[in-house]
Amino acid sequence: MTVISRSLRSAGRSVVYRLPAGLERRLLYVYYNRKIPRFGRPVTFSDKVNWRILNDRRPLLEWTCDKLAMKDYAGKAGLEFLRVPHTIWSGSDIGELSDVDLPGHWVLKPNHRSGLIYFGTGQADYRELSKVTANWLDAFESSKMREWAYAMARPMFLVEELLGPPGSPPPDYKIFVFNGQPDVIEMINRYDGHHNRLYRPDWSPLDVLYGTWGIAPIAPPPPELDRMLDIAQRLGQPFDFIRVDLYDVDGAIVFGELTPYPCGGLERFRPASFDIELGEKWQLPAL
Repeated sequence: MTVISRSLRSAGRSVVYRLPAGLERRLLYVYYNRKIPRFGRPVTFSDKVNWRILNDRRPLLEWTCDKLAMKDYAGKAGLEFLRVPHTIWSGSDIGELSDVDLPGHWVLKPNHRSGLIYFGTGQADYRELSKVTANWLDAFESSKMREWAYAMARPMFLVEELLGPPGSPPPDYKIFVFNGQPDVIEMINRYDGHHNRLYRPDWSPLDVLYGTWGIAPIAPPPPELDRMLDIAQRLGQPFDFIRVDLYDVDGAIVFGELTPYPCGGLERFRPASFDIELGEKWQLPAL
């Protein structure tokens, strides 16, 4: 992509982000999905994620994009086989980390945003972290992408323990839960080149592409699959839909996060019929 085309694309996004929320979401949906959305009468799973973004303001969802609140929810659920990652530090002043006794390896994230992460070693370097996190307290998901629950999350940083050996992220299991019933598991293995694959709860593999990643080879089920499904069912019970993200770390089930807006409702399923099939599982609430 040339510098000019990147500039034009950036300028286009800037214009889209200034449009009314409904129009913005429709244009983004058309761009990513190559089809016309039906947010007014949603049928597909992707339509329903966008419907939720535009309409659903229930207290049930308002904390689900706050990482510390999610961890608190998971910890208080009293699930015997679920481990919640240890929070080493949290705060809004990154300079405070200079005085925190950090382990050999740790992870820094914003509490109120998605997709931003820094892998640290030893004591914090204030100058480096100030550069890395310069824009992390901005409100991109809530202000630009209109994902309401992010606006309710506390804008701050948190440092967690590193899961698994350095440089070897553990397998990530993203479980789509509808009314407390797990229906689809997305397994992501970032260590082998960012591939994913969808499975049913009985670990039957699905030949479905989701997003832009390549489809991964069929993997063996995690040893604790039944316990993972039970944990997802119990954490997802209060919601008409939620995605429960779990890790398998040396046979231990570790909480990742809850996700009310998977991929912002913008990533494609191929074949498209699977988007319809998944949408049929989601009974939207009466607001």
